[in-house]
Amino acid sequence: MEVIAIELMQDFSEIVHYGHTGIPLYIRTADLADYPGMSAPCHWHDDIEWIYIISGKMYYYINGKRILLNEKDSLMVNARQMHYGYSYQEENCHFLCILFHPSLFGGNKTLLQKYVMPVLENADCEYLHFHSNQIRGQEVAGYLGQIRCLKEKAANAYEMQVIAVMSQLWGSLLQYGELTIQDRKSGSHSDLEIQKNMVSFIYQHYAEQISLNEIAASGNVSRSKCCLIFKHYLQQSPVGFLNTFRLKTSCRLLRNTEKSITEIAFSCGFNHLSYFSKLFIKNFGCTPREYRNQNGRFAV
Repeated sequence: MEVIAIELMQDFSEIVHYGHTGIPLYIRTADLADYPGMSAPCHWHDDIEWIYIISGKMYYYINGKRILLNEKDSLMVNARQMHYGYSYQEENCHFLCILFHPSLFGGNKTLLQKYVMPVLENADCEYLHFHSNQIRGQEVAGYLGQIRCLKEKAANAYEMQVIAVMSQLWGSLLQYGELTIQDRKSGSHSDLEIQKNMVSFIYQHYAEQISLNEIAASGNVSRSKCCLIFKHYLQQSPVGFLNTFRLKTSCRLLRNTEKSITEIAFSCGFNHLSYFSKLFIKNFGCTPREYRNQNGRFAV
């Protein structure tokens, strides 16, 4: 089993490894079981993201909103939104993921400025969810299916065909009024930027003994405002999010290093091995040692 790890910058933007250097396009089918803890870390990127559920189900968080994606459903996540997917009832999910950078629409500057950038800058347009039991959902799935086939065949210049299909899909979304062009809402945008700053602080300092006061200070807000923002965007408390990230980091270290379990616990910011083990069992259903053994890595 190939373990998929999303690489993040300090501002928790994803480092996207595109299929070809210089062509900002990523197309991949994957299993959620290939991600540590069957969950991706909270992240954002400048790309437009499409998810299509081939089989199974998946939960998706976008700016604090939780969406259940059923089999054959499609989801578009607008650029620069905070998001991540995770398992539904600890079940696996086989899905298609497409990251499409807006610059690929840039064949004509006027068209880009008229039909693409205003959508990306619309704070109300966070995502679009298309259901498999609706005709429109089936139409959108058809476009994504074309892109999946083009990627699988990988014929010469298939990227050009993918861009053409994505342009047709984008035009269709505009025609049906599913993509709207509106002014940004400064208040909502401000809270989202504060959230990004606070999560970035956690990603940079998770190995240290950081407090709720310090997390709130990184966003220049009060403790209560900090908690409200985390609850709104991530459905977690700041400390809960911190511990979740620490646990996911410990999974990577258990798989890929020879460090002892005690060393890993302390390097991830846990002061007590017993507390680390208790949280690990609660989240992953096994002890850290069992997790390491199950993943065929280093025994301690």
